Amino acid sequence: MNIFLGYIILGLSLAAPIGPINAAQIDRGIRNGFMHSWLIGVGAVVADGIYMLIVYIGVVQFLETAFMQTFLWFFGCFVLMYTGIETFMNAGKINLEYARGKEPLVKSFFSGFLMSISNPLSILFWLGIYGSVLVKTAVTYDTSQLVLYSSAIFIGLLIWDVAMAGVASSSRKYLTSQWLVGISILSGLSLIGFGIYFGMQAFTNLFS
Repeated sequence: MNIFLGYIILGLSLAAPIGPINAAQIDRGIRNGFMHSWLIGVGAVVADGIYMLIVYIGVVQFLETAFMQTFLWFFGCFVLMYTGIETFMNAGKINLEYARGKEPLVKSFFSGFLMSISNPLSILFWLGIYGSVLVKTAVTYDTSQLVLYSSAIFIGLLIWDVAMAGVASSSRKYLTSQWLVGISILSGLSLIGFGIYFGMQAFTNLFS
């Protein structure tokens, strides 16, 4: 049980650093409420699961090629820039009474999924972190325990998503319209900033 709880804490720790997903969750929570913010996180967790599966089955060499890395940097740049610009442009349209629930839930899910699946840092992150966890755990435990402890990491990720969605959506009622617009603008600029960074990395890979 202590080991299981340890992996849940690991999942929480992996999700906690502020990045594109958390920025998008804050924006969706303020703009549309809990479910939209939570589904951003769920989409990201599904993408994380795909990366964990990729690491598990050992498809590492394919992702380590220069072509794939450059493509993923460019794709990540496009997704983040598009999401950031959309967030920035819609910042002035926030209305405290009428903004909730206007965006389809499925769009929030796929926004989170695309931001995570197209993030090369996520790929490198899971190859490094989960790869190390996998090696250590596989040596010590059998397959059923490996699946159990991998599930614990997912539980930690989902707990963080619920917490982020709850904080973002509940804080909405204590903020003025001006604060909501300001936070949405900052979230959009944050996403655009990450997109620019990804684009720079893509050009570095392309011309190095």
